[in-house]
Amino acid sequence: MKLLKVIFCMLVVVSCAPIRVSYDFDKTVNFSKYKTYNYFSDIESGMSVLDTKRFLDAIDSNMKSKGFSLSETPDFFIDIKSSAYQEAPRNTVGVGLGGTGRHVGGGISIGLPIGQGNMSRRIIIDFVDKEGVGLFWQAVSEANFNPNASPEERENRLRAIAEKILGSYPPK
Repeated sequence: MKLLKVIFCMLVVVSCAPIRVSYDFDKTVNFSKYKTYNYFSDIESGMSVLDTKRFLDAIDSNMKSKGFSLSETPDFFIDIKSSAYQEAPRNTVGVGLGGTGRHVGGGISIGLPIGQGNMSRRIIIDFVDKEGVGLFWQAVSEANFNPNASPEERENRLRAIAEKILGSYPPK
């Protein structure tokens, strides 16, 4: 029972871990001309089919709330790429050895990693105008994720990532 509580607490911490997002965009673009979007037909998101669907649904919901609509003849296309990686362990145990004497000092210390690093996912979203401008907006997010999370937890996490990513679109 105690182990279940520890695992639950770890899941809560991972699911609430910060979502880091950085943006870049073409300052010469008139963002007000973009009203409709669609996805590239050959998206290879790097996520499972189900997670890709969850993420696309979250993006669609967010875009709709901002006044954009999905279209067969869009003003721009969205591409999504992601990769999962394991972070280096952050917890270490220091082992030190030292001594001092009259006017003499010295020491040695090493940090030994304990446990495993968190699993993280980097998601890159590109907005591309195929009619001339090319790539005009990009967001890169990094967030912890649990590969063993339930479908509901995955959906909630992907929805939070989409909200954070699209929170600053269009740029002002």
